Amino acid sequence: MGTTADLRPGAVIKFNGELCTVLESEHRTPGNLRAFYQVKMRNMASGRLYENRFRSGESIDFIRVEKRNYQFLYRDGNTLFFMDPNTYEQIPVDGELFGDTIQFLRENDDVQLAFNDTTLLAAELPPHVNLRITHTEPGVRGDTATNVLKPATLETGAIVQVPLFINEGDLIRVDTRNSAYVERVKE
Repeated sequence: MGTTADLRPGAVIKFNGELCTVLESEHRTPGNLRAFYQVKMRNMASGRLYENRFRSGESIDFIRVEKRNYQFLYRDGNTLFFMDPNTYEQIPVDGELFGDTIQFLRENDDVQLAFNDTTLLAAELPPHVNLRITHTEPGVRGDTATNVLKPATLETGAIVQVPLFINEGDLIRVDTRNSAYVERVKE
């Protein structure tokens, strides 16, 4: 158990019987009213966003979460298999834990898995990954006056919007949180 003073971004709390990750926490003291904490959090199971006010000093049930690095081995249907690089132990993980970011996952990529004791709570890819473009239409010379984007297929099969100067075979950095092109990577 902790209090509202312990609320920090990244903390995991039990709210209405569900595990939630704290995204933002702001202490507010309105003029003639009691102080409170305005907290924005995300449900770890469903991904829903919640906003709630906690009274200052209110007790909150914090959950201890341990994040460990794992290496992606292979996929069997919707089940993904990961290996702990220290113990070589393999564990199966449901692909739904990754959400939309699963489209950027390649074999031998490193991911972080969050555990509460032995229960798997969440799976996260790194915020940015470098991927090679396997197919895109060539850009037209002189078509750079505006910020025009074109679709490009990556080596994982994902499709992202890239600028016109990007060609097949280029290595690009992609933001896995919003599936957006970041920059071209020099090799």
